[in-house]
Amino acid sequence: MSTSRPSIQSVELRGITKQFPGVLANDHISFDVRAGEIHALLGENGAGKSTLMKILYGLYKPDAGEILVNGAPIKMKSPTDAMRQGIGMVHQHFQLVPPFTVAENVALGLKSSRGALLDLDVVSKRLRDLEEQYGLRVDPHALVWQLAVGQQQRVEILKALYRDAALLILDEPTAVLTPQEVDELFVTLRKLTDTGHSLIFISHKLHEVMAISDRVTVLRDGRVVGTATTKATTQKELARMMVGRDVVTVWDKPASPSESVVLRVEKLSARNDKGLIAVKNLSLQVRANEILAIAGVSGNGQRELAETLAGMRRAQSGTVTVNGRDLTNRAPAEIIASQVAFIPEERMTMGVIRDFTVQENAILETHADAPLACRTFFDFGKIAAHASRLVREYDVKTPTLDTPVKALSGGNIQKLIMARELERRPKLLIAAQPTRGVDIGASEYIHKRLIEQRNQGTAILLISEDLDEVLALADRIAVMYEGEIVGIVAPNTPVDELGLMMAGAKRMATS
Repeated sequence: MSTSRPSIQSVELRGITKQFPGVLANDHISFDVRAGEIHALLGENGAGKSTLMKILYGLYKPDAGEILVNGAPIKMKSPTDAMRQGIGMVHQHFQLVPPFTVAENVALGLKSSRGALLDLDVVSKRLRDLEEQYGLRVDPHALVWQLAVGQQQRVEILKALYRDAALLILDEPTAVLTPQEVDELFVTLRKLTDTGHSLIFISHKLHEVMAISDRVTVLRDGRVVGTATTKATTQKELARMMVGRDVVTVWDKPASPSESVVLRVEKLSARNDKGLIAVKNLSLQVRANEILAIAGVSGNGQRELAETLAGMRRAQSGTVTVNGRDLTNRAPAEIIASQVAFIPEERMTMGVIRDFTVQENAILETHADAPLACRTFFDFGKIAAHASRLVREYDVKTPTLDTPVKALSGGNIQKLIMARELERRPKLLIAAQPTRGVDIGASEYIHKRLIEQRNQGTAILLISEDLDEVLALADRIAVMYEGEIVGIVAPNTPVDELGLMMAGAKRMATS
């Protein structure tokens, strides 16, 4: 393996066009990145960001346009071609083999001077050098599955650097990190640019883009809306460029929570899919007119908690009470009948039936109720009117009511689920990752609906890994770590303290 990386002074994409059946994903996009800079790429879902980067990395072939490296046209036929040019990509979902060590993961796919045997001693030595140079501390002999999420991301970056990447494409690199891990990542990114590396930073978190990037390019509907020097723009201007209008990020939450406890969880424990305890002796309360947000890094029991409360996972011990009624281990149908609504984390497997139409998914929980049905017969006219009203009132963009729901964007599927759940006028709403994977416009709409529901008296348990979302919506924040609540605090708690709690380094008294 070479010890000197390729020199990249500039990478330029000119007039890139890519068409899929029925979709013009990239429409004559021009974009460039220079040595030693961080160029952020912003845009809503479907704006064309991922397609553009997959073209640069050799995963897609453009229908038109060209890629230039240091001014010379280059054909990117595969990721191997991209890596030869010094271009690496750190994917949002890590491409690692959990049972292998760090060194083994880095060595995968590389030629060895020892034939069938890996040069793990050589790999480990160079990893130590890279760790020292860029502050990417991780034990080469550690098994990947034993590493924290932030450490696994370092392994992905080390993999790219080991292969002499001079340009790194970072796809939503902060999505699963604590605030402290984000700060550590940013220190590393600045060290990389100090040594001449170029970075393309894909993110939907505007404050992070403002903090780390030198320039920002915004895409909308497959076209470049504009490129700006970060110092010469604002979060508000970038949001307007992304969606074509001003975006609300601060919400009015009148009236304090009532004293009426809607959800009471006492000493609840539940297992994960591997049979291990994921929720440990957990207790909390949610009142009417309140959003209690559960913050935490992914994999700390949030999913298991939501599914247990919704009757989709069995509690091992403890109780779940809604409006004074014991619903512990009751069937989902009984929980639904008790005016509990659930927006699940896995919307495509738990929230909708992929091959059913928009209309059919709109009545999944109420199809047997009047006026949609009379005895065993559906009233298709009233079903169509009902679904049409939900689509209109909740701004679900769909070609027809008979369109399979799998053909909709993530944001529109999420709005359809929310429409169906809120139409039942729940007393308790459990919203698990309600804006994960949706763009800024859909997120704003979902936040608006959650606040409206809270103001109308609903008790809301919001489970989110997006700390910005938690801080914007919560009346109280419960931080979850390794299946336990390590503190319940006010939303004005400093982000650093929340980060320490999310990492298990600090516990707080509840408030």
